[in-house]
Amino acid sequence: MATAYLIRGRHQRILLGHPWVYQNEIERVAGEFEPGDIVDVRDSRNRLIGRGYINPKSMITIRLLTRDDEQVDDRFVSERIRRALDYRRNTVGDIQCYRLVNAEADMLPGLIVDRFGEYLVFQTLTLGMDMRKPVIIECLDEMLSPKGIYERNDVPVRELEGLRQCAGFAKGPFDTLVDTAENGLKITVDVQRGQKTGHFLDQRENRLATQNYACGRRVLDCFCHTGGFALNAALAGAEYVLGVDQSESALLIARKNAMDNSLAACEFVASNAFDFLRSEERRGSSYDLVILDPPAFAKSRSALAGAIRGYKEINLRAMKILNPGGTLITCSCSHHLDEAAFGQMLLEAAFDAGKTLRLIEKKTQPKDHPILLAAPETAYLKCFFFEVF
Repeated sequence: MATAYLIRGRHQRILLGHPWVYQNEIERVAGEFEPGDIVDVRDSRNRLIGRGYINPKSMITIRLLTRDDEQVDDRFVSERIRRALDYRRNTVGDIQCYRLVNAEADMLPGLIVDRFGEYLVFQTLTLGMDMRKPVIIECLDEMLSPKGIYERNDVPVRELEGLRQCAGFAKGPFDTLVDTAENGLKITVDVQRGQKTGHFLDQRENRLATQNYACGRRVLDCFCHTGGFALNAALAGAEYVLGVDQSESALLIARKNAMDNSLAACEFVASNAFDFLRSEERRGSSYDLVILDPPAFAKSRSALAGAIRGYKEINLRAMKILNPGGTLITCSCSHHLDEAAFGQMLLEAAFDAGKTLRLIEKKTQPKDHPILLAAPETAYLKCFFFEVF
């Protein structure tokens, strides 16, 4: 086994538990290896820090799998997946949809597994995890006996690891429009063409919390995707719910979901949310509840300034079309935009809109998306509930 030696004085972050070793933190690698192989990681005094897989093509050259002197083999991967499954059974209970493996937070960096009822969808986003795809599929099939498993590796981030994009059946075939349930709603998940793995499971509990603010109210759900927040609002008795998204394919499923749940109060329109919010302000439209759940505007630190401008724009417009005492539910899934910066942006947007914000709830990702304290990147989701007046 090859050994990577870290540059002296640059490994405190790793010692504290962060699983990533960057290229510029490695002094040298002793011994022969192939990309994706398991290597030891030691400090400049030859003390073992951990063991993980290596990929010189990636800026994150090594991703640690363990801090112990133990063999990393098929049995190791199987035990980690079993541990992740046991954790979910103990924390999320008997629900149909949840994240089964959450990459670094489950000490399986690069691996995502989502469960939608009797079907599983997975992503292997790094070379080291992609090489172990056969054992991952075998373990999932053995532990859960799903009707089908679908691979969603059609994401550009794989190219940073020297991997091609691909997707398809790992166990199947089956109808990729999967019918399942969430928060008392029947939902359809498009595991083949939907965003990410087909459904944003990290907002499950926040969508449920929306039901507390929707009864009898006019609701606008921007960036609604397949209708998650909108459907929960309608189920809670909203007078009228309008969902807006620029993806017509996502809205086809949103409309199906509304129909399957007999939610006649829901309407969905295809539009750019920025343009729609400006248009609603010009028309003098008003709502009692506005939900903003945009995609990650800041996908890199260099994009942060532009992202903040984008977040401020949509939040300012939303505040202006809210009736006095209305509710704003606003989210960010950009880990580069931390909670303090997100709050400051909202404060400035409120000032420019001539509004006052009263914080009601502050929420984040659910327990099936656990957070590693030593890895801030795993704490990405921010969801604030405000009264606006």
